[in-house]
Amino acid sequence: MEKKYMERLIGQYCKIVTKEPGEDRASVVSGTLEDVDYKDGFILVDSSQGLGCLRIDTIIAIKPGNKRKKEQNLHDDEKAMVGIGTLIIFIAMTLVAAIAASILVQTAETLQQRAYAVGKQTIREVSSGMKVIDQTGYTNTNRTKLQYLALSVKLRAGSYDIDLTETLLYISYDNLTVLTHTNVSGLNADGASNDGIFHTLNHSALNATVYGTIATHDSDDSVTANYGMSTDDTVIFMINLTAAFEETEGLPPGESFIIRLVPEVGNAGSYLVEAPMVFEHRVVQL
Repeated sequence: MEKKYMERLIGQYCKIVTKEPGEDRASVVSGTLEDVDYKDGFILVDSSQGLGCLRIDTIIAIKPGNKRKKEQNLHDDEKAMVGIGTLIIFIAMTLVAAIAASILVQTAETLQQRAYAVGKQTIREVSSGMKVIDQTGYTNTNRTKLQYLALSVKLRAGSYDIDLTETLLYISYDNLTVLTHTNVSGLNADGASNDGIFHTLNHSALNATVYGTIATHDSDDSVTANYGMSTDDTVIFMINLTAAFEETEGLPPGESFIIRLVPEVGNAGSYLVEAPMVFEHRVVQL
């Protein structure tokens, strides 16, 4: 290797091929050529293994090349810091995902419970209610006015039980009259008397604000025990029309009015009560 070529490569990254005397195979050293000492016959090379010297007389060839980026050697403690940071980020992401999943599960459960409650309440509102199966009136002695009205009531098919103490009767004639149920003695009976339904209750206790009840079919005693109607029960609501229609002292022949049954839960029912033109008997089928 001539001296003039060695000086041109100082400071460059090179591949240096060397072969020691007596050896059959050559070796390659890659690194930056730092200096050439012609006097002592050595070159100074900065390789990945560190700074070292090569004998000039063992060099077969030198090839300049691109300098590779040195690998950054991290100390053990630096690697540990990177690992801990990664672990912290992973744990934080896991916690965030767990919290988000928990919130979604709780929200879904709350919505499910709410939907179930709303659905159940809606079904109860739609299916529950009362229906009038018969209307009978009772006139005064001269048969000029209807004094009392008896409504035979049953629950609709599929209806839930209804509390009579929370059931209202709306009567719309000249004025709007609201009647409520009461547990006053003489206004609730378990079956009709031998004198008939219009002589079963205490008429003096019936007034313009309350209605009486007669349980004509109450196999489980729910009506008489706690004033609750079930599906199989039949109850007669007794209304004092003389007290409710105070101006006319009852319902005259040919007149009509609207009555509404409004339970605590369920649909309200509206019914037309129409008196015939002539009262042939004191008990009148309407």
